Amino acid sequence: MEINIGVSNRHVHLTNETWKELFGDEEIQVRNYISQPGQFASLSTVDVKFNGHVIEHVRVVGPIRKYNQIELSQTDANVLGINPPRRQSGDLECSLPINLIGPKGKVSLSEGCILAERHIHMTPDMMEELHFTNEQVVNMYDINHKLIFSSKIKRSDPGTLECHIDKDESQEYNLQTGDKLYIDVENR
Repeated sequence: MEINIGVSNRHVHLTNETWKELFGDEEIQVRNYISQPGQFASLSTVDVKFNGHVIEHVRVVGPIRKYNQIELSQTDANVLGINPPRRQSGDLECSLPINLIGPKGKVSLSEGCILAERHIHMTPDMMEELHFTNEQVVNMYDINHKLIFSSKIKRSDPGTLECHIDKDESQEYNLQTGDKLYIDVENR
């Protein structure tokens, strides 16, 4: 089964409360829609800071969430001098604290900074049809059946079938957005 690759750059997801602290009464505005239904890169960015180290202009991804989450690559974490846990999106308990700076204010979060685990977005219908389960680990291969890496299935409803990797993984595996890998659904 063929799966498109999507390379994810560093970004943040914000709650309404945190958005207001960083951006005041400004409304979140769409810069461009991304592959997963209803999600978008906004026009807004924040600076991410830890112990005097800063990464500027980190994109806010919308829509507004029920949790604050900062997704970095290992290279980004090295710049900040931190070691966040590698987790699935939304798994934030005991993740790292981080500071965010926006045009209208600053926020110190007690947790929320992670390295996002690579994952394959899959709808519940597709999971049922192909006999996959949420968080199941599957192997991904190139066109020549060479094992590239393993990845977890992530239930996405709604969702678009796609494997998300970060920029470091993009470089490590020489993969770009739109490239294809495969899951062997017959011999898994």
